[in-house]
Amino acid sequence: MCTHTPRCPAAEGPDREAARITVHRPEQGWSLLCNGLLVFEDTGDLLPDGRVIAPRRLLAALA
Repeated sequence: MCTHTPRCPAAEGPDREAARITVHRPEQGWSLLCNGLLVFEDTGDLLPDGRVIAPRRLLAALA
């Protein structure tokens, strides 16, 4: 999906959220990254294959 050089991290990788934003919908609380990952403002993620990464609210609150 990514056409950047260097390529953005894969959606399955630990650094998946470092990919570039392709669509940003702050009014709806989500962004689509170029690796197909949906990132939600509650810190949860949705992988391209439909798997869910649970929100990390505690980590976000500490940051």
